[in-house]
Amino acid sequence: MLNVQVVEGPPTEVQTFDEEDLAHRLTDHDVEVIREIFRTPLTGSYNWDYEAANSKIRRLYELGKRFNWNAELDVDWNQPAPPVPTGAAEEGPEGFVDHPKWKALTPAQRLEFMARSQAQTLSQFLHGEQGALMVASQLVSCAPTHDAKLYAASQTFDEARHVEVFHRYLMERCRMIYPINPNLKALLDKVLTDERWDLKFIGMQILIEGLALAAFQTIKEQTRDPVLRDVLELVMRDEGRHVAFGVNYLEDWIRSLPQNEVEERAQFAYEACVVMRNRLVSTTVAEEFGFTREEALEINNASQGGAAFRKFLFERMIPNLKRVGLLTESARPKFEELGVLEFENLQDDGMIDWATLEAPLNKRAPLAA
Repeated sequence: MLNVQVVEGPPTEVQTFDEEDLAHRLTDHDVEVIREIFRTPLTGSYNWDYEAANSKIRRLYELGKRFNWNAELDVDWNQPAPPVPTGAAEEGPEGFVDHPKWKALTPAQRLEFMARSQAQTLSQFLHGEQGALMVASQLVSCAPTHDAKLYAASQTFDEARHVEVFHRYLMERCRMIYPINPNLKALLDKVLTDERWDLKFIGMQILIEGLALAAFQTIKEQTRDPVLRDVLELVMRDEGRHVAFGVNYLEDWIRSLPQNEVEERAQFAYEACVVMRNRLVSTTVAEEFGFTREEALEINNASQGGAAFRKFLFERMIPNLKRVGLLTESARPKFEELGVLEFENLQDDGMIDWATLEAPLNKRAPLAA
């Protein structure tokens, strides 16, 4: 029986799962669907010229077809999980270990803190990928060219796999899902409900996908779980194609816009960067264990891990914004104030690293019949 519940906003409580919940996934038990409705003045278009007009976009589309992977078959879910998500229990998360409140926690509480911290981070990956899934599906309708519609269709399938694989990891390895960060939700809502197709491209292909790549790279370097490492490697391959698609498709389009419209898009990109730099840090888990929000923010801002994430984020995003023409003269002082213009001359994704994107996937051997 399908029980549909319409809500005004996303859940605010942590969902937890036990063995019985996992068993129910394979049975005909009642399913509750929780829906939050949004409306958008999306303008779609047919395209009656079916010829390929952009060889780079078509090549990226072909790579998407060639390198499809299957979360059920290409990830070995039976690999043993490490006892601690990152680092040893006595070490704890960077920045917290010297704090008196951390020292007051029992060993069991420290383990739980670290497990919940990882679950909270990966939950944002899950929610972000659902947003990417819906935006990619919108782009199929509103992208103006045949090549872009084909690529957006292939990206929609990529994002569906990403939702699937992160949901499975959270269910089976973390056994909990945290609510979406309100600032991430606001950014996704803005991209989903805006009527301008190119703002959707900017928001999704350059900003949100750039955010995802930075977060995935940071976790991949930290995790001791081989399953999570395998998952992130597969997902990052897809995301690399998505960012390359966005940069190559947008650069000519934005140059053709009137300057006032370019400035509107540059302002949107700046505001999104502010959110990503300052407001996507979660303090939820730390507050569950007695830290104040201010203490948790101070620890994160001072940590090497937090700095590494911000570096990964902007050293890829800022060159791409420059490539497509959104580091305008009026916007530059705002980006300078954020302290991110130091990255503007690094390599952008307009020059596609075909060797990396075309390298064979590290997939599991087929299971014996």
